[in-house]
Amino acid sequence: MARNQVQFQKGLSEASFAELYGTEGECHAALVKWRWPNGFECPGCNGADHCVVTRGARRLFQCNACRKQTSVKAGTIFASSKLPLRIWFKTIYLVTQSKKGISSIELGRRLGVTQTAAWMMKHKLAQVMLERNASKRLKGNVQMDDAYIGGARSGRRGRGAAGKTPFVAAIATTDDGKPDQIILRPVKAFSSFAIRKLASTALNPHANIVSDGLACFAAVTQAGCLHTSIKTGSGKQAARAPAFKWVNTALGNIKAALVGTYRAVREKHVPRYLAEFEYRFNRRYDLQTMIPRLAFVALRTAPMPYRLLKLADVAA
Repeated sequence: MARNQVQFQKGLSEASFAELYGTEGECHAALVKWRWPNGFECPGCNGADHCVVTRGARRLFQCNACRKQTSVKAGTIFASSKLPLRIWFKTIYLVTQSKKGISSIELGRRLGVTQTAAWMMKHKLAQVMLERNASKRLKGNVQMDDAYIGGARSGRRGRGAAGKTPFVAAIATTDDGKPDQIILRPVKAFSSFAIRKLASTALNPHANIVSDGLACFAAVTQAGCLHTSIKTGSGKQAARAPAFKWVNTALGNIKAALVGTYRAVREKHVPRYLAEFEYRFNRRYDLQTMIPRLAFVALRTAPMPYRLLKLADVAA
């Protein structure tokens, strides 16, 4: 049997990571290169001429024209963090190279920091992924399904169960029927309004959507998409339906990873947990570039202190 090229790719080994980003200086140089690929640009006047001023362990870039001082972390997701850059880089490595994700407790143990510090870094990076994912639109043939995420509760099960967060999973397939790109988006409820809103932001017009018989999925046509409904029944029979093979496989993997990795997933954090899986899945073809790609976007994401993380949770 031929090996799955995605699953068996080398990725970035821990030894190779240490060679590239093992010191604070190497991490700082990498961020400078990714933030200013064409050379330093002053955030105040856009000037290029500058000098470097050291303040203890800090390195500040001072513009020769307006005298404004800035650091490579200023105005980015790394802003105000007192943790060394090498700890941030190791966090990015562990978050992106792990197929199933990593809990903040395990992350803290691996990094030698507190669980709180690990949680903050993990969720800040997940926020970067969330904002980056927002521009993703699926096109072509798309399998769509409804799902819930959340801890077990007594009482009613399935659609409408208390304590669970509803979300939509949609996966685009290639011309030969292989899985390509995915979106995982929480919704307030499985309603026509919610599906139309999701379709208008996450699906390209004229995408060919295949869903089960849940009536609200027909609302994708209001966003210009084509829609085919296939009644699959329920239980194992529905999970084995060929038309939904890849979306059901993805959902199974996501739920298994959540159960195996996290003690619990609180409802207000669901958008960022799903964003992690979406981000990694859509970039799974080249694991070695995951660190520079995520760091590049993080340098262009506004600071997200704990207070704003909590506000984002409420908004979600």
